[in-house]
Amino acid sequence: MAEPTAPGWREVAVPPLRRLPWPVVARSQRLEAGERFPPHVHGWNQLVHASTGVLQASAGQARHVITPQQALWVPTGTLHHTGALNTSAFRNLYVADGPELGMPTHCVVLDLSPLLRELIIELDRTVPDHDRTYYATLCTLITAQLPRQRQHTRHLPWPQDARLQRWCQALYEQPADTRSVEDWAPLLGASPRTLARHFERETGMRLREWRLRLRLLRAIEWLAQGRSPTVIAHELGYASASAFNYMFRIEMGMSPLQWRRARPTA
Repeated sequence: MAEPTAPGWREVAVPPLRRLPWPVVARSQRLEAGERFPPHVHGWNQLVHASTGVLQASAGQARHVITPQQALWVPTGTLHHTGALNTSAFRNLYVADGPELGMPTHCVVLDLSPLLRELIIELDRTVPDHDRTYYATLCTLITAQLPRQRQHTRHLPWPQDARLQRWCQALYEQPADTRSVEDWAPLLGASPRTLARHFERETGMRLREWRLRLRLLRAIEWLAQGRSPTVIAHELGYASASAFNYMFRIEMGMSPLQWRRARPTA
């Protein structure tokens, strides 16, 4: 997956792990704002979760912003990397493949239930050698809970075509850019019709829908970094803060300030 390097990221080493000693292994780590792991793959599934803070992950030709109520399911062998948008308590699960796992073979964002979040915390603080039976029971409970989590469709598809990637990266960096397909076509060396057709084929979305999703995810990123809704509305190209608040409420079910107050702090 071709992935532009975001300015300001500081890469940290991926912790070495050669094999999974149990069907489920929890690993926790603190990530400071702007730290991220380089692109890598695992020989097992991964559930990317932050108990506090907000993460940005790129995996499976999409970008995701993950809040503490959510987690990203990354199947075995998927190239991915994760970074912290603000100081985050990074906690994730490594999950072995199995015929009864019942999880998707593609990346999905999950809404974690309170029960599963507590099970992850309990597994992380349990030492297997001290109580192997209890640890095995936690593994069984977690694998039973995983397929019961509600799946989200809120992610930002990322194309594979190099021209489309340059276009999407430009819009990602300047989400207030309102230039049309006709404006971009000569800059990217394609006709408007060809550009629009390829964009929809590779992302599964029309440009207008993709831009709305982009603005929502950028809003979540910037809210997590402490920017005010008024500043964010301007940076996203909205005519007023009320127009931005309306979009955010429709998509998230709450205002930007309500979302910020409801988010666990690091």
